[in-house]
Amino acid sequence: KALAVTRDFAPVPIPATAAFSIAQEIRDVRSANVVAKLPGTDATLRDEYVVYTGHWDHFGIGEVVDGDSIYNGARDNASGTAALLELARAFKAGGGAKRSILFVAVTGEEQGLLGSKWYANNPLYPLEKTLANINIDVLNTWGPTTDLVVVGSGSTTLEDLLADAATEAGRTLAPDPEPLKGLFYRSDHFEFAKRGVPALYLDPGTKYIGKPEGYSKEKRDDYTARAYHKPADEVDPAWDLSGAIADLGLLYAVGRRVADGTEWPAWKAGTEFKAIREKSLSR
Repeated sequence: KALAVTRDFAPVPIPATAAFSIAQEIRDVRSANVVAKLPGTDATLRDEYVVYTGHWDHFGIGEVVDGDSIYNGARDNASGTAALLELARAFKAGGGAKRSILFVAVTGEEQGLLGSKWYANNPLYPLEKTLANINIDVLNTWGPTTDLVVVGSGSTTLEDLLADAATEAGRTLAPDPEPLKGLFYRSDHFEFAKRGVPALYLDPGTKYIGKPEGYSKEKRDDYTARAYHKPADEVDPAWDLSGAIADLGLLYAVGRRVADGTEWPAWKAGTEFKAIREKSLSR
């Protein structure tokens, strides 16, 4: 054991055996992705797509915690689903966009990104014609921030469009403050990325206006310990959604610029998805 913590360690055969058994209960659960399409207004571009995603599932009824067995998932991810609806409303009110926009509420995220995996493997419209995926998983419910966190920062040119929009709004971008959690690989955009589609995934900012330093970490830690994937993830009348509204404004701006723009988003050099995208576009 002492040797195992040194650089000189080499595997040592241990004359031991172990046996165990596992009891399984298998259920057949059927669910569905829900997709809405806002057709493009440009005859030459309407067969190209921008995809917004958010997962509508949570855990349903489960283990009782403090007398409550209903796992509401209000932040994770009813907030993201509500965001999809508001983005769709905004694009519709704005007369649509040159390219078509898909609003995809995926299922099974909490069970292993199952809904987004299904869509990526069975797309309604070709992924080589899909310019971008903008994913929404948990909105900021704690007030406005001067910054916005980009999970997987430095990966795509979508971040450049976001930076321009953020600058116009007087805000800045920040890298993931908790990279060890591997959040880029844990939400629905990852299934699009694996198929080469440039993806953008944000987290709430960390610099809250009018709040002391450390406020963000305090709120994150409290949510993780008390409510994350627990029945306590409920709508709270004390939520301040002004930050969520500001963040959605930037997500709308990025989608609008891609849907109406002349350049396709791309993976930046050094990212593991760049070669996949280039191969898919060369077919």
